[in-house]
Amino acid sequence: MSTQLDKPKHVSANEIIITNTKVEHAKYCYALQQACFPTLVPAEWITEAQILNHLRLFPEGQFVAIDQGSGNVIGMTAGFRTHFDFAHTHGHTYLDFTSQCWFTRHNPRGSYYYGADMSVHPDYRGLGIARKFHDARKAMCKRLGLKGQVVCGMMPGYAEHKHAMKPDRYVHGVIAGRLYDSTLTTQLRNDFRAHKLIAGYVQDVPTDGWAVLLEWPNPDYVHYQLPQPYAGFASWPGVEKGI
Repeated sequence: MSTQLDKPKHVSANEIIITNTKVEHAKYCYALQQACFPTLVPAEWITEAQILNHLRLFPEGQFVAIDQGSGNVIGMTAGFRTHFDFAHTHGHTYLDFTSQCWFTRHNPRGSYYYGADMSVHPDYRGLGIARKFHDARKAMCKRLGLKGQVVCGMMPGYAEHKHAMKPDRYVHGVIAGRLYDSTLTTQLRNDFRAHKLIAGYVQDVPTDGWAVLLEWPNPDYVHYQLPQPYAGFASWPGVEKGI
């Protein structure tokens, strides 16, 4: 495998497989970050060492897309388990919540999967790879019994509209189907629902750093709760209060 990809020729979706990330994929994933997010600051690119740490912390939550014809790693997605409070997101940023991309916030008992990254090499877009990633992450959440997924999706399409409209109007346009955004539209089509805008989530000049906080609720999630004591128990004959 090479970290420099040749432009694919006649690649079909059937030739792309999704598998859990392995140690040998790490350096190719780092090269993907640079190809997929050229406008982010380098600190927001996930490095080889950080990917290896993700594999140590939560290997089940890391995936790559591989072109079987060439053997190239052409996409990746990464995340970790955490508890998440949708009501308190002021100051929420990518670098802070992902522990500077190291994922040390990972909680093995976390109720949500926080999707920190999804990237597909520009030459391989349009083959349904993002949907395959979403399907893999959904299956993982169902298998682990998680409440769902949380993502803060960048809005790459906003760069072309920011001089004509505010970000909330842009997001409403995408949700209504009047506008197309390569990231947000894909997330909405994969059953994510938008919660709110997040200012300054990433350091991305074209989009002014805006992102949308989204949730995918696991439809199979079962909330287990211990039965509560019977309210009238203390008034039963022969029961002494305070014991």
